[in-house]
Amino acid sequence: MNQQRPFVPGAGRRAPRLAQQKLSRWSELKIWWREVDRVLLGLVLALMAFGAVAVAAASPATADRLSTTAVTLDPLYFFYRHLVWQMVALAVLLIVSMFDRSNARRFGLVLAALMLGALFLVPVIGSEVNGATRWLEFGIRFQPSEFLKPGFVIATAWVLAWRMRDPNLPVVALTFVALCAISLLLMMQPNLGDTLLFVGVWFVMVLLAGVPVQRMGALAGIGVVALIATYFLYDNARHRIDSFFGGGTAYDQVDLAERTLLAGGWTGSGYGLGIRKMNLPEAHTDYIFSVIGEEFGLIVCGLVAITYLAIMVRVLMKLVDEDDLFALLAGAGLVTLFGGQAFINMLVNLQLFPSKGMTLPLVSYGGSSTIAICLTVGLLLAITRRNPYLKRETRGLADLLGLAERPDPSPVDTIRREIHP
Repeated sequence: MNQQRPFVPGAGRRAPRLAQQKLSRWSELKIWWREVDRVLLGLVLALMAFGAVAVAAASPATADRLSTTAVTLDPLYFFYRHLVWQMVALAVLLIVSMFDRSNARRFGLVLAALMLGALFLVPVIGSEVNGATRWLEFGIRFQPSEFLKPGFVIATAWVLAWRMRDPNLPVVALTFVALCAISLLLMMQPNLGDTLLFVGVWFVMVLLAGVPVQRMGALAGIGVVALIATYFLYDNARHRIDSFFGGGTAYDQVDLAERTLLAGGWTGSGYGLGIRKMNLPEAHTDYIFSVIGEEFGLIVCGLVAITYLAIMVRVLMKLVDEDDLFALLAGAGLVTLFGGQAFINMLVNLQLFPSKGMTLPLVSYGGSSTIAICLTVGLLLAITRRNPYLKRETRGLADLLGLAERPDPSPVDTIRREIHP
């Protein structure tokens, strides 16, 4: 006998999908403000504000050097232009920081592909400035390597994170091939400083990705051999290294930078009262740290260095309990890129490192370079965004470094191990 089924209203019909309500702009801003690292954002804005003051102090020196009998630049010409670039760069920083991690990854991958293509165009149609061909001009002059830096970090973190799916994938080899191609293109410009920065960032990311120590030792050995070969085969590198170890002269840029930095003593000569800065080439960009030392003193220089260190420590603290390998590698790579450039610039000004032509991030004057640095910081803020009400069950960076505390096993786990050793 067929038993009749009870009647159920709506049986056999699919349950209607609940429409996902799109958040308003105000709601998205509130979520962003809740999740973004406000301490990190505050440190970045403080550096940008002080950078405007520093550029105002350095602007008269560069304006005087570039003025001619036909055209006399306003002493604050570069300060006014810097304010415009800062406003554009700040808008880029805030917009990029609102990306979630998926969109930040997609944006970084597209940026890496576009800027790598642009880097191939530099030897063909690039414009030469001060003996180096590093820039492209499409209505605005920009340096592709500056924008490639954050894109390279995101792309490398994405590829290295494939190890979580399949540990046998040759992710290190893939990223190494990309690094070699980028390094070759940079050395052709020539651009030794950025080449070393790319290599250093890649090495840190590969180390955090869990590559065996033996392989890392082999890679370090290859790097030392490559550096020695560069000295003998690459004229630009040999000239810079010989100049550094040979000692500066009164007319050497690095020696002038060190003399300018120390001229102000601990408290400085005062805003606008520096004299040695007038002889500095690129006082508003590469050697702005020396201008800070002369006019604001070594104490302020120390505070600037501490601010950069605080940014790096803050990011690493956020990554200690990060359980997403991509976010861990991307965050560590971006902060290494940012901090590495800052400390190389300061060491060059102190005559403790060969001249590299690198600006001081968020402080030096720059057009497209300021936008590129703020884009890097925006990606860093996006990667480190986190819901403050969610707790992590793992300690990402601490686990990689062997610093995570192992919880005591529960009695049930102990019994299970005794029964099933």
